[in-house]
Amino acid sequence: MNLELFFQYLVAGVTYGIIYSIVAIGFNIIYNTTGIINFAQGEFFMLGGMTAVTLNSFMPLPAAILLAVVVTMIIGALIEVIFIRWLVNPSVLRMIIITIGLSIIIREIALHVWDEKVRALPYFTGDAVSSITFADVHVSPQVLWVIGICSIIVIVLNFFFSFTSLGRQMRACADNRDAARLCGISAKNMVTLSFVLSAGIGAVAGCIVSPITYVQYDSGTGLAIKGFTVAILGGLGNSMAAVAAGIILGVLESFSIWIMPTAFKDAISISILLLILFVRPGGLFGSKEVLSLREF
Repeated sequence: MNLELFFQYLVAGVTYGIIYSIVAIGFNIIYNTTGIINFAQGEFFMLGGMTAVTLNSFMPLPAAILLAVVVTMIIGALIEVIFIRWLVNPSVLRMIIITIGLSIIIREIALHVWDEKVRALPYFTGDAVSSITFADVHVSPQVLWVIGICSIIVIVLNFFFSFTSLGRQMRACADNRDAARLCGISAKNMVTLSFVLSAGIGAVAGCIVSPITYVQYDSGTGLAIKGFTVAILGGLGNSMAAVAAGIILGVLESFSIWIMPTAFKDAISISILLLILFVRPGGLFGSKEVLSLREF
């Protein structure tokens, strides 16, 4: 492999890794506040992209993206209020079944609304053949949009949870929900907010990635698997570690094409997920007890 091809694979791996990280952060936001692993997280990504494509047919791109994110956030809130809020100390298995069922329902509704066609938003700047060259490495301008916006999301979320009142309240619910209630924090509202934030982040990612990867009714399923793998790899609940874990997975997948057929690329994430669950359940940056300390 020559140096130019090496860096081309590296850029592609980092790009996809950051996308996986954003999906993983959506998992972590809900898990940190509720203890719930939301297997419908990938559908938020799909809904954001598909809704933006539809809206873009009769309104400017920025407005279409903004409205698509708002619509997806509302759907996230409705999912929590209708299907999650009324549950009292549900078991792990029950929550897994509910969120997987929601994923299937959303996917089937999307199939009837948008059919099986693959869709994409236009490139934010330039087009499919435009590229920026850095040391003989060709990078699409949309890749820079993906990296830039996803990096901003990570920074803003870190600021939100560290320095804002709402962020601290959500962290308090994550640490001890009963104690948070005694301090006057509405745990139910914090849970709803976690679903809204998670849905909004997924929708933004779906919109900015759509010009590169395209989007269709079932595109969220594969990303949910990758996002969950990254969340486990980084340590479930650790959003900052998810960024590093996402880049690791993305780079491994990208370079796997060098030594094996493209069809085997998705097997990399599943293999890593199984390996981590067997060898280090707490992830690379988490404790071994992280999965057992949570009460669902």
